[in-house]
Amino acid sequence: MNNQQQAVRAEYIKRIEIEALWGRKHIVWDLRRDVNILSGVNGIGKSTILNRAATTLDHMAGGVDIDVNDVEGVKMTFYPENATTIHFDVIRSFDRPLFHSNLAEKMADKNVKTELDWQLYQLQRRYLDYQVNIGNRIIELLSSGDPEGQLKAAEVSYPKRRFQDLADELFAETGKRIIRTKNEILFEQEGDELLPYKLSSGEKQLLVILLTVLVQDKQPCVLLMDEPEVSLHIEWQQRIIEIIREMNPNAQLILTTHSPAMIMGGWMDAVTEVTDITVV
Repeated sequence: MNNQQQAVRAEYIKRIEIEALWGRKHIVWDLRRDVNILSGVNGIGKSTILNRAATTLDHMAGGVDIDVNDVEGVKMTFYPENATTIHFDVIRSFDRPLFHSNLAEKMADKNVKTELDWQLYQLQRRYLDYQVNIGNRIIELLSSGDPEGQLKAAEVSYPKRRFQDLADELFAETGKRIIRTKNEILFEQEGDELLPYKLSSGEKQLLVILLTVLVQDKQPCVLLMDEPEVSLHIEWQQRIIEIIREMNPNAQLILTTHSPAMIMGGWMDAVTEVTDITVV
């Protein structure tokens, strides 16, 4: 791309095409603006389709000198169609040890031992940046002389408060609450301070989802999740799409699932079977 040419950022993905998936299948998936749920039996290719899409977005974000609409047999159509980039996040569901690399040994924080810990570690830094950004916006509004500046400042700070309230509500059964006087994410439980890395796998996964959506700051983006129900309590599975949509109504969700609970909130029409988008 010409450096002088300003990149156009997409609002969402309209279509994903994958040529020769496993050497024999052609995938054509037309996507909704809001929620897209890919379903099918084990081994049919749900995770592969999601991972190929994520890899393509990674290449694009990395500024690789390639045709951004045809990466490793994957073609994407954006809205608007002249867009060449898109903001996205990928949430991994499995809490596996960081054995596949020496990353754990290199970490300054020795509490980071699993893949979910690593996601939380990265999100802590994004959360701090997010707070600086909203803090600057609040200061600007309060010092602008706008008679509605105070009201607008309260609106800017509301998403963070809502995130904290949601976390307290969802973790209430185990008595955990976010410590609101800290800039980083820490919990209080029975008078003790608790690092997020000490949460259960399901709690860490839920916190990763909530934090990821919060730091998107309600901007248009794509959120990819592979089987997010893996460690989530059934009640969290039932609510998670609703919660994401509340926190960022501009996010496009693309996810795979085996869980009927994930679609119980009225998302049956958002479900697509792999067989329905496959051309042999």
